Amino acid sequence: MLTVCLQFQNMVKRKFDLIVMIVCMSLLGYFGWHSYYGPRSFDQRDALAAKVADLDAKLEIIRSERQALERKVSLMRPESIDPDMLDELARTTLDYGKPGEFIVKLPN
Repeated sequence: MLTVCLQFQNMVKRKFDLIVMIVCMSLLGYFGWHSYYGPRSFDQRDALAAKVADLDAKLEIIRSERQALERKVSLMRPESIDPDMLDELARTTLDYGKPGEFIVKLPN
């Protein structure tokens, strides 16, 4: 009777070990599958890195455009007005010209 009881306990222990092993292998498979095919997989990480590089390039272009505009605005500040810039802006914005000049507007 004691041997039957020990065999039963041993069999229950083996079943429990088998169930734990199956659950662990299932979790390992689940996380492994998602690491290759999921929304945060290795391929997605590479795509995000490429997107970051593309956006960094666009950022540099925008920064250079901004610096050019800031230089142009600095020429229009009251403490450092460039007379040529003022003349150019007045002519283009307000359609002003000197007497005797002909203004020809070209389409952009």
